[in-house]
Amino acid sequence: MVAKNLDTLYQLREAYIKQGYHFAGIQSCVKPCYWMKKSLRTRGRSFCYKQLWYSIPSHRCLQMTPTILCNLQCIYCWRAHEIDLGLKPITNYEKVEFDEPKDIVVNTVIEWRKILSGFRGHPEVEPRMFEEAIHPIHVTLSLTGEPLIYPRVGELVEEYFKYGFKSVFIVTNGTFPERLYSLSREPSQLYVTLPAPNEKLFKLVCRPLIPNAWQKLTDTIEGLSTLKCPTVIRLTMVKGYNMIKPEEYAKIINLGEPTYVEVKAAMDVGYFRKRLGKENMPRYVDIVEFAHAIADNLGGYKIIGCYLPSRVVLISKLEKPLKIIVD
Repeated sequence: MVAKNLDTLYQLREAYIKQGYHFAGIQSCVKPCYWMKKSLRTRGRSFCYKQLWYSIPSHRCLQMTPTILCNLQCIYCWRAHEIDLGLKPITNYEKVEFDEPKDIVVNTVIEWRKILSGFRGHPEVEPRMFEEAIHPIHVTLSLTGEPLIYPRVGELVEEYFKYGFKSVFIVTNGTFPERLYSLSREPSQLYVTLPAPNEKLFKLVCRPLIPNAWQKLTDTIEGLSTLKCPTVIRLTMVKGYNMIKPEEYAKIINLGEPTYVEVKAAMDVGYFRKRLGKENMPRYVDIVEFAHAIADNLGGYKIIGCYLPSRVVLISKLEKPLKIIVD
């Protein structure tokens, strides 16, 4: 079993390296996103919606993951899944080796600076912004895999804060409620993905590798109000699949009373293109229309932000988003 796991991990690593991921250990890896590079090359004129809404500077945002494993195989995901590579998925995580929290923090920053070194002296990049970029102040545990598969997430969050990061986001598929609600340190903001309005569609869109995944997700959502940090339920929309039954989405969202709801288009990038067609990526107008349908079914929530470049709409009971990083 251990030998098979090692072989699967090795082949997954090779697939991710080909996609531009940079490993900082056995499983932890980093990769600059489109908006991070775009922000640098436009001298801050173009940026991610997280900068617009939550004050996260795009050029100082480090996107990473502590694990490349996931217990879902979502059809809209840009990541390479084991089944895409003809491999048997790993589901016994106790037999897999993970990196140490302190090593992850140090090595992801080192790797990040190596990646960005090519921007030094670039005519389109302002020297001041480059210097800021190689000293990131925000980290998002997302990128690939399910971060809560990593058994020491709370320690990892703590280590990033100790290193000097001002904010840490966690993006989870919600299938580890017991681990999430026992974290030793909460993130600055928590994202939970809600990819379907009911269990039947969830199984079609997410292809879970574990039993009771839908129940675990709903358990996670029901517990969101117990957290101190801002919470987000993100709806990742795939045209022709899960853009239906807004009233059912709203019923689930109301269980968690999140700070925000983000309705966002699944993007036609990476392995999405191997499973779906361009017609499955919603247009901005589709997202706005569906977000209105969601908001109309939520008690006290309203649309407070829209961002065309990312095809995303923000819904909240607040009048405006909270600033996560305040100078």
